[in-house]
Amino acid sequence: MISKRFFKTKDEVEVTFELDIPETASDVAIVADFLDWQPEPMKKVAKSSTYKYKARLPKDGEYQFRYLLDEGQWMNDPNADQYIPNGYGEDNCLVSTHQ
Repeated sequence: MISKRFFKTKDEVEVTFELDIPETASDVAIVADFLDWQPEPMKKVAKSSTYKYKARLPKDGEYQFRYLLDEGQWMNDPNADQYIPNGYGEDNCLVSTHQ
């Protein structure tokens, strides 16, 4: 799930990335162009199989991302705004901060 919070007085959007993952995975990261494609660990929500990551992104942009489980399994968000080919035979997720 992806939720967006638009601020009236700021030129940025708070985007929350939320992912339910199989209980067999123990290391969950988001990998995104706004993070220079470096894996950033997601926080586990207590007593659940959900992981979250919040980012403040500039308004009116489009950002690519994917999730990385246990440093080897790629996963896309089923609620992404769009999907685009990534040049490796798979798709990246796209989140838009247009209002």
